[in-house]
Amino acid sequence: MLIAGFPAGAWGTNCYVVAPAAGEECVIIDPGHQAAQGVEDTLKKHRLKPVAVVLTHGHIDHVASVVPVCGAHDVPAWIHPADRYMMSDPEKALGRSIGMPLMGELTIGEPDDVRELADGAALRLAGMDFSVAHAPGHTEGSVTFGMPAAVDVPPVFFSGDLLFAGSVGRTDLPGGSHPEMLRSLARVCLPLDDSTVVLSGHGPQTTIGRERATNPYLREVAAGGPDRGAGNATPRRGM
Repeated sequence: MLIAGFPAGAWGTNCYVVAPAAGEECVIIDPGHQAAQGVEDTLKKHRLKPVAVVLTHGHIDHVASVVPVCGAHDVPAWIHPADRYMMSDPEKALGRSIGMPLMGELTIGEPDDVRELADGAALRLAGMDFSVAHAPGHTEGSVTFGMPAAVDVPPVFFSGDLLFAGSVGRTDLPGGSHPEMLRSLARVCLPLDDSTVVLSGHGPQTTIGRERATNPYLREVAAGGPDRGAGNATPRRGM
């Protein structure tokens, strides 16, 4: 399996390009602010052909390049229905202006083909299997994408802004909820195998085993208690 990731734009949002191997079809995950050129460079380097864009949630730092990327390759974008409005109205999703200079660099709106994700859905894209889990807390329509283990390859978990190395996504923006975040961590993350590689929306990769042992939010959820001690955690990233 080939996974090429790079941080893009003002928020350093991780965009991922996933394929069975070089020279094959691929899926693009979270082409955010100023990600379009990085996507094109990655496609050219590995000789890849996109078949879909999939989105972990609707914040502008994860979707800003959806329209140009989908348009350039005539592919659909998949997003949870609760976050779909954010593609056309990013400021409503943030509860504040994101700034006119930055707005001038964004392509606001939906691509021609938008498809909606559902909890528990199984997507077969580019010959690969992705399991979808609805994981509200950061936004109402946040989802994660899981890929099963293969020969010599551990399972992979694209966590979006649910789980980071040492922290979790912020919950203070419209649609965010700290109790929902904790429930999503318990329901979506805790059942995963310790060997699962976590590729998040911001920051470095980690594993479920490492986060189960060291992440204060996940440790408290695993212990069945409130979010005690999490105030000393690494600051939360993302929008």
